[in-house]
Amino acid sequence: MESLVTNNIRQRPLRALVSMAGVALGVCLVMLFTGLARGQAHDLQRRSSNLRAEILFTRPGALGLTSSTANLSTKYVAELLKIDGVVQAVPAIRYVFQGNKGFGFEQVEGVDWQPYAEMNGLRIIEGRAPQANDEIVMDETKVRESQRTVGDTMGLFGGQPYKIVGVYAPEAEARVKMSLAAMQDALEAPSKCSYILVKVRDGEDPLAMAQRINTALPGNTIQLTRDVMTNIEKQIPFLGVFLRSLVVLAAIVSAFVVMLAMYTTITERTREIGMLKALGASRGYIVSVIEKEALVISVLGLAAGFVISFGAGFLIHRAAGLSFEYSWTWGLAAVLIGIGGGTVGALYPAMRAANLDPVNALSYE
Repeated sequence: MESLVTNNIRQRPLRALVSMAGVALGVCLVMLFTGLARGQAHDLQRRSSNLRAEILFTRPGALGLTSSTANLSTKYVAELLKIDGVVQAVPAIRYVFQGNKGFGFEQVEGVDWQPYAEMNGLRIIEGRAPQANDEIVMDETKVRESQRTVGDTMGLFGGQPYKIVGVYAPEAEARVKMSLAAMQDALEAPSKCSYILVKVRDGEDPLAMAQRINTALPGNTIQLTRDVMTNIEKQIPFLGVFLRSLVVLAAIVSAFVVMLAMYTTITERTREIGMLKALGASRGYIVSVIEKEALVISVLGLAAGFVISFGAGFLIHRAAGLSFEYSWTWGLAAVLIGIGGGTVGALYPAMRAANLDPVNALSYE
């Protein structure tokens, strides 16, 4: 039976390749989209975890994953420092824009470097901190991925050139930073910021401090930094629904492509199937031959899908800097889609072939 299955595939290589491509497409849909969602979410979580400030003080709706506004007065810094238990308050502006290569979103932060770096344990490892309004610093990852060095320029705010004057570590929040004054000037938002990072006195309970700040300065949004990025995937509306819908779509694509290919193949092999039945082949044997052929095609398509997914993820990461993080859970889902979709898709053609009348099949032209 095994030789019959492999011979059928060899005799119709183009048909087999089309079926494999359908399975591979379903696998790629699952692996690339889920890998990108997980990679970007965990990348943001990792960078946010390096913040040492306990509280983020902002205005309602000022911060989002793909947007940010500078609508908070920096006068709140002085008000926050008056509250017992607050030892530092550092304002910052976050600017979100579409990546230069058209993939995803990038962020730039405007901060007063010295207090910001002291609060969060950042250090300049090459060059110096930004001073002039046309200067920026990058973290090590951004410098490596963008293939830039100290002294190069980067276009921001519609292409305006900014000179890279330093590289900092560790990574924290936005990978590109400039002075707060430069950001305020670029956005025409004097004396404004997006949020204020608040460092509380050692031994103080951050939650109690957040309540104290809310009482003193009502009408604002006070969040614990440990909660801001606890699970960013849950903050993206309907992400779970989207991923589950994607899995269903991938399964349907795989099943239909294999079904159409196997259906056409069976039509072409009607006389062959009639001969097998005339020689005594049972319905179960006919079904098993076709299902095994579909299984071989699905496994090959599955392998191709994984290879293409990992290769495409690597190339996209190199080209656009987007992070991919694959998981065993979604990998298993892709395996089930590839094999399950192929075998289920071949079930109807297999049953149709098994029910062919030998006499009519032998006379088929």
